[in-house]
Amino acid sequence: MKFPLPYTFFIGALALLISTSCVSRKKIAYFQGIENIEQLETERNVKIQPGDLLSIIVSAPELQAAQPFNNFRPMPGIGQGSGGGSNQEPLTYLVGEDGDIDFPTLGEMEVTGMTGKELEKKLKDQLTSYLQDPVVTVRVENFQISILGEVAGPGTFHIENDDISLPQALGLAGDITLSGKRSNVLVVREENGTRTHAYLDLTDAAVINSPFYYLKQNDVVYVEPIGSKIQTTGWLGTTASYLSIASVALSLIFLFTK
Repeated sequence: MKFPLPYTFFIGALALLISTSCVSRKKIAYFQGIENIEQLETERNVKIQPGDLLSIIVSAPELQAAQPFNNFRPMPGIGQGSGGGSNQEPLTYLVGEDGDIDFPTLGEMEVTGMTGKELEKKLKDQLTSYLQDPVVTVRVENFQISILGEVAGPGTFHIENDDISLPQALGLAGDITLSGKRSNVLVVREENGTRTHAYLDLTDAAVINSPFYYLKQNDVVYVEPIGSKIQTTGWLGTTASYLSIASVALSLIFLFTK
């Protein structure tokens, strides 16, 4: 049976649209070839830098003895209390431009370039002259990352610890959408006044060895749209728009060729 030329044309166009709208596994699957990758030792712990806000809590078996080394304030609406109990919250220490903090009793102390664990050990070693069995906990309170572009829920996220990978961060944002480019994810980083960046291919398992795979405070992650998304945004929108038009056109052809 020979179909009219317009009918043949629209059937071909519809088939082309359907074939081009399919997304191959190669473009969306993460960590392809991971069975062939040997993971290298990469830096995971965040380094303290000027402008950071640090929470430092010192405890010891004798709570009263540890009190002079803590910087607490009463929580709103609650009495002063004593001993750094649950009715108080720790004040943060701002790391100055010179990389120092002013710690109670111990005075000025350089902390820039240290990890939280390293600072905990340094404080513990110095506090043993004043306390028996001191325990020190350090956290970077202003550790946040921004995730923009083609993700389900873009925004700025506060991170509770200093160990978060790029995939984990994207999980906080609801993952990359199907219209996002997984092979070219931009990470922008600023350390000690110097801005650097890298483009990471999440479809390649070798990405786990990138120094940008584990994020640091104030990193910005941007997922750009794939080419077809850019092209359709300015005209008809999505592939669904093409299919709707094709459907209407086919209906008209059937109507007029009966």
